[in-house]
Amino acid sequence: MKKIKSEIRKDYLFNDYVIITPSRSKRPRDVKPETGVSSNSNNCPFCPKNLNQKNIIDIVKKGKKDWQAISIENIFPAVTLNNSRAYGQQEVIIETPKHDTQLGELNLKEIKALLNLYQKRTKKIAENKKINYILIFKNQGAKAGASLKHSHSQVFATKIIPHELSEEASLTQDYLIKNRACPYCDIIKKELKTPRKIFEDKHFAVIAPFASKYHYEAWVLPKRHLDNISLLTNNELDSLAKCLKLILSKLKKDNLDYNFFLHNVVPDKNQHFYIKIQPRDSVWAGVELGSGLVINSVSPEQAAKYYKKNAKKL
Repeated sequence: MKKIKSEIRKDYLFNDYVIITPSRSKRPRDVKPETGVSSNSNNCPFCPKNLNQKNIIDIVKKGKKDWQAISIENIFPAVTLNNSRAYGQQEVIIETPKHDTQLGELNLKEIKALLNLYQKRTKKIAENKKINYILIFKNQGAKAGASLKHSHSQVFATKIIPHELSEEASLTQDYLIKNRACPYCDIIKKELKTPRKIFEDKHFAVIAPFASKYHYEAWVLPKRHLDNISLLTNNELDSLAKCLKLILSKLKKDNLDYNFFLHNVVPDKNQHFYIKIQPRDSVWAGVELGSGLVINSVSPEQAAKYYKKNAKKL
């Protein structure tokens, strides 16, 4: 078998470099399943029978009595609205009442209900003029940092805009001035013509980014330029639910832990909303931590092929 040479690739905007080394890759089926986090429904604080009703902030129902997704207070917050020295807001989003069901196993209607709740919380939190940054994120599995088995995600909002997001805004502005176009709108157009395309429909595109830092990394981007999830239409939400189902159901099938992120810099209306999904079967070690260079043994072209097989089944 011919050995494929490594290639150094630069991020679309940032001065970040990744060394793609396809000849060192392992197929996902060779990855040993994670033991994950353990708990049972008897003592799970996110199961309906154990839920503290006083902590409920917002809810999306699936019937007159039952709920599909629910937002509750984070009882161990790093930031709070009553602390001027660490000002912000944290919530936990319980994605399903079912204790043993992962997000990738939910049907499209159930995933859309979760997205509706993301919209509601983003819009409500952004009303606070002291909040400049809203992060919605998910840790799925032990390697991704999850501490409880029951499927959930989190909201972290603060007045601080992280350095990486400030830099991204600056680089985006430079690109806009130079090219008179949003860089992410251009990325979508270009990548949909490459082997890194995973899926597209009328509203969304799913790609494996050119300089992927993680094995099987995927980005989900709306084709319409908008800056946060609260602006998505009903049809766009249907499309986004399908895109997430495509990626997350495949990761569930192969027992891969992952994180995903939705960033919203509230005052920046030039940003292009997107979701980064980063599987965690690889470990950053000496090269990554010492030099800042990332070695990725699964090329984005390989990753796209991996997901495309799943796309045909949806």
